[in-house]
Amino acid sequence: MKEIEDIIVAYKSAVAAGKRTALATVVHVEGSSYRRPGARMLVTEDGELTGAISGGCLEGDALRKALLAISQQKNKLVTYDTTDEDDLQFGVQLGCNGIVHILFEPIDPAASHHPIELLEKASLSGQAAVIVTLFSLATYDGIQPGTSVAQASGLINSRITDPALMAALLPDVQATLDHHTSYLHQYTFDHQVITALVEWLAPPVSLVIVGAGNDAFPLVQIAQVLGWHITVADGRPSHANRQRFPTVRQVITAKPDALLAQITLGAQTAVVLMTHNYNYDKAILQGLLRLPVGYIGVLGPSRKLERMITELEAASGDTIDAIARQNIYGPTGVDIGAETAEEIALSVTAEIKMVLSGKNGLSLRDKPGSIHDPITTKQVVRHDRPNDNTSPLTCAITESFNNPPVV
Repeated sequence: MKEIEDIIVAYKSAVAAGKRTALATVVHVEGSSYRRPGARMLVTEDGELTGAISGGCLEGDALRKALLAISQQKNKLVTYDTTDEDDLQFGVQLGCNGIVHILFEPIDPAASHHPIELLEKASLSGQAAVIVTLFSLATYDGIQPGTSVAQASGLINSRITDPALMAALLPDVQATLDHHTSYLHQYTFDHQVITALVEWLAPPVSLVIVGAGNDAFPLVQIAQVLGWHITVADGRPSHANRQRFPTVRQVITAKPDALLAQITLGAQTAVVLMTHNYNYDKAILQGLLRLPVGYIGVLGPSRKLERMITELEAASGDTIDAIARQNIYGPTGVDIGAETAEEIALSVTAEIKMVLSGKNGLSLRDKPGSIHDPITTKQVVRHDRPNDNTSPLTCAITESFNNPPVV
């Protein structure tokens, strides 16, 4: 979500400066690629880039394609094919041995539900959202509708006015929300194949750092680089204040029983207990056991956590169940040989990312198959209509360039 938030900020700055912009989106990948479908980059007419669609190898050529899209005010689908071993001839030197399809969309600030507006509606919800990007791989000189639908907080925002297409999309949007998985769907309307990248956007990670000592500073800094939404909390007003933490979203000074009432917790929330006050941390842990939270980290040795759990069980007379225990990580962090506060912060953020992503921390060298999990392509769904001379897509679309080059 951070990339999208950065793009929104850059777009608003460009509009205020009177600059025209285009959005580049990776919509489909065959084989290996540095970025997955859904990677985005905003390009201004004077060459400013925000976001990334590759590791840097595509950005130069993509800038030229984006400027052409801005100039002609037409959506453009471009395919970069590096399966040829002699890919140096293309001048992009990907070295990825894959095929990357990128959609370029010039942004009209006056248009209703333009792509950046849809991204902003998804981002502002603070919850899981779905973005639908429509394109055609079947005919490059056919229609390229682009970013068309945003679903967030139960609300649908769409540029599509064709009811049949919208009726076909809605079940797939809901399935993406239910399964937390992005899909490629194909639809056939009046013998014309349209592909939809139905993209699941996880809500931003919320990091609650319970403990405002000096060792919280590097944890805040790394989490900010990652774009996480950060809350710092402590019972000491001399530590938890805006002078010490001016850039975080929320600073809370409260006793344990009042602290949890002031924060919103969920599956994408990580809480790290690091006040170095045993009783304070234990009281917070007791409250967290009854609440939905994706990750609970307890700084310190394992015996500290075991002592807390033993005392909490003795006080309540109940055993903490295995499901609640499974989300508690103490000592917090992955084993990277961390010693300094900065290294510990790196270790903790790495474990949080691993847990919330459902991964196991395996070295990529030892991972079989591709780095990224592939996006499933659903079977072609046919929605043909009688020949009634109506357009299969009557949304606000622009045609792609005739015979766009494969670079």
